Amino acid sequence: MTRVALLQVDVGVEQSPEQRIQHVLTLIRQQAGICDIVCLPELWTIGAFSSSLMEASAVERTSSLITDLGDAAQFAKVWLHAGSFVERDGDQLFNTSVVFRPDGTIAAFYRKIHLFGFESGEAELLSAGEVLAKIDQSPLGAIGLTTCYDLRFPELFRALVAQGVETFIVPAGWPSNRLHHWQILLQARAIENQAWVIACNATGRSGDVQLAGHSIVVNPMGMIVAQAGDQEIVLYADVDMSEVTAWRTEFPALADRMLD
Repeated sequence: MTRVALLQVDVGVEQSPEQRIQHVLTLIRQQAGICDIVCLPELWTIGAFSSSLMEASAVERTSSLITDLGDAAQFAKVWLHAGSFVERDGDQLFNTSVVFRPDGTIAAFYRKIHLFGFESGEAELLSAGEVLAKIDQSPLGAIGLTTCYDLRFPELFRALVAQGVETFIVPAGWPSNRLHHWQILLQARAIENQAWVIACNATGRSGDVQLAGHSIVVNPMGMIVAQAGDQEIVLYADVDMSEVTAWRTEFPALADRMLD
């Protein structure tokens, strides 16, 4: 059994980004001895809809933010999916996720492929990633990395399943006015791929958008095993990876796929 902790962070203006970073680093360290994997939301330092802060908050992969997150993972001896940050790479900006091993080394980066905003917001300001990202071995088996708006594109999830993925981690900055989409889509991705889905959303107000919270853990049959409300909280859930093999064996729908 693997215990996961979802840090549903409030990204409201009550804290500056610098204060929030210190707060989150403390929360990560507090998970020592409690869980195996810690997950953070999308763009939690500034909020996913705070477009005006994206340029100024952008950092390179060698920044102190990345180093400090790795140190926190090492201190707590946990796998850490550190949500996402605005990455600067030359003249381009990306919405980039980073995952750390318990020794603080980096297991994977993922640049968000589907950018939200319909020619505004991150879709206007950031560049899209082009490469699927997964981690082959972890306490959650093979992990597929996706971010927020990616959830609306099932072909991305299916492509990762074709590469052997058993668990999806989805950091998000999902708004309250589409909360019903959030839950339904997460359950659908779990059901159709017979995989665990671990989705950590932010809460609070980002720009002029109220974020939904309701971080959630869904098992391979699409059943919700843990769900938060709309306030900042650490949500815990126990994940049994044997459920993936058991359900895929009992109901081998993935073997009937006809389209490559």
